[in-house]
Amino acid sequence: MKRWMRLDNAALIFPAIRNSRWVNTFRISAELTETVDPAVLAQAVKDLKPRFPSFYVRLGTGAFWYYLQQIDEAPAPRPEYAYPLTHMGKREQRRCCFRVLYHENRIAAEFFHVITDGKGGEIFVKSLVARYLELRYGITVPKEGGIRDIADKARPEEVQDAFRKYTGEVPMTRREDTVYHLFGTPDGTGFMHIITGLIPTDELVKKAREYHSTVTGFLSAVMIKTIIDMQDCHIRGKKRRPVKISVPINMRKVFGAETLRNFTLVLNIGVDPRLKEYTLEEICREYRNQMALELTPEKMAARIAANVLPAQNKLLRVAPLFIKNMAMRWVYSRYGERKGCINISNLGLIDMPAVMQDHVKRIDFVVGVQLTYPNNCSVASCGNVTAVNMIRSIQETELERRFFTNLVKLGIPVAVESNES
Repeated sequence: MKRWMRLDNAALIFPAIRNSRWVNTFRISAELTETVDPAVLAQAVKDLKPRFPSFYVRLGTGAFWYYLQQIDEAPAPRPEYAYPLTHMGKREQRRCCFRVLYHENRIAAEFFHVITDGKGGEIFVKSLVARYLELRYGITVPKEGGIRDIADKARPEEVQDAFRKYTGEVPMTRREDTVYHLFGTPDGTGFMHIITGLIPTDELVKKAREYHSTVTGFLSAVMIKTIIDMQDCHIRGKKRRPVKISVPINMRKVFGAETLRNFTLVLNIGVDPRLKEYTLEEICREYRNQMALELTPEKMAARIAANVLPAQNKLLRVAPLFIKNMAMRWVYSRYGERKGCINISNLGLIDMPAVMQDHVKRIDFVVGVQLTYPNNCSVASCGNVTAVNMIRSIQETELERRFFTNLVKLGIPVAVESNES
């Protein structure tokens, strides 16, 4: 990789819409069987630097575009000093766009979304934990399941902007119905409240299959049903709106790409409760049908084109950065978060070699709240533990309470944790 590179197409929006209280970040953490050794972890972070050049970067500001520039020194791991996803300010982003934290037996990495998405972050964290275990215990971890060998060089396809490579010739329209929006009393302190539901993976998979659904489809259907019930409590009659879940799609599976940078697109899937009263079975079927209709290479390429082609406009390319920022803020306010109620981001079953499974008890994935969404939901499975993390920036716990209660009513055991004392 060069000493500097352009932001990928998905990343262009994030610096433009950040503010003093909000940055688009996410977190992946691994809970180990023993207490973390900070010195060993620091060495592991250093060892990964040559293999992941697109991660060890700072955000720079030019006259016309933001850019990523390689940093000379790997960031030092820090003790967990506050709550997860503490605000990552511009000063920190100018030093490094990710941080590594540790607490007792937990290793966590928190990423500014300009450098990667959930899948890229998963590969990095697994590689980091694998290297840490090798240094700590003198073992050899097989380089499988996405784990990278630090002896290898980064391949060009790992650092490419895959959006540009796989864009279609005809853009798809961005028009969608505006949906019901969750609301609540802002916390005001900046604290990110997290309630985690721990579910046996085999029980969750079994229940999803009963509804002829994937785990993501089943959880999305339960969430849609939950939000419909909430809307019915707060809004009646013609003022009700459609309820949709924003589901990030890993485009690497669609196109066979190998990039470690952002390559995710969001599909908004749901129902309009004004048309009829939907059962959970019907919502699962709607999710399945809508996914089958929209998740094709041709349509996803057209969705990519809707994002890539405007950025290639000659007038926009020569416009000063502050003009670009205003334009992107306007686009985001109109299309970015008005078409979904909440994200459900599912990393799926985290694949690890058996030797790592002996040392890793659990994986957590936490996506921060969006600019206007007060709630978010993210999921990861490790072994027979699926962690469903519900994060919020408001005081009310109504959504989490209703959602996990609905899962329990369906016969799914849920153990609930919180980051609040």
